[in-house]
Amino acid sequence: MLNETMPAGAACEYESLGNGLYVCRSEIHGFGTDAFLLTGFCNYRAGDTVCDLGTGCGIIPMLMQREKPPHNIYAVDIQPEAIGQLNLGIAKCERPVNITPICADLRELWEGAPVHRLDLVTCNPPYFAESAGFHSQNTAKEMARHEVSCEIGDICAAAAKLLRYHGRFCLCCRPERLTDVMTAMRANNIEPKRLRFVCKTPDSAPWLFLMEGMTHAKPFLRIEPALYMRSGSEMSAEAAALCHFGE
Repeated sequence: MLNETMPAGAACEYESLGNGLYVCRSEIHGFGTDAFLLTGFCNYRAGDTVCDLGTGCGIIPMLMQREKPPHNIYAVDIQPEAIGQLNLGIAKCERPVNITPICADLRELWEGAPVHRLDLVTCNPPYFAESAGFHSQNTAKEMARHEVSCEIGDICAAAAKLLRYHGRFCLCCRPERLTDVMTAMRANNIEPKRLRFVCKTPDSAPWLFLMEGMTHAKPFLRIEPALYMRSGSEMSAEAAALCHFGE
């Protein structure tokens, strides 16, 4: 791993994702298992034009480059430091990537945004409402954890503006926010179509859910079998396949 210094002074390092791909992570803009799970869940296709909202260091767009990458991915974040890390990761990659970094507020989109033209929008949003949980004193961490700069309704509204007719919106969130997410989707003409819960073990309650919605679709929600992260003392085969870094 190589160290760099971000403009804001936060040390960062490169993580290899395999196949000549790298992501630049820092203490402020990093990633977790949920990014790998959402990438696998969203079923992106090679011909898709995609947008990842609140991309952070760009882990989801980078993971999509590993196999049959989409035609183009707009990677959007309001924080310049996050886009700076994404640009460092792109520069470190040993092959071209189909990623367009965008520093913009998703509540306003950006000049020339592909309104109603995208096939897929993804988002790993802040998990906590502004009034909930412990608040970090670090502004960037605060924005990543809590709905400070945007709410789930803002995210769904942005997705609805970007997606074509019957375009898909995929996100992950904590189970306690399920009603908020489904309500915000429907308020923006995105119909919840597919839901999967993620549990640590078969005996534990879900700690995450993965949701797919479709614009201007008829009501019908398919609940998929739960994904278990562990099988005995080891990571389950499905979780390991989704979360591997690759060589």
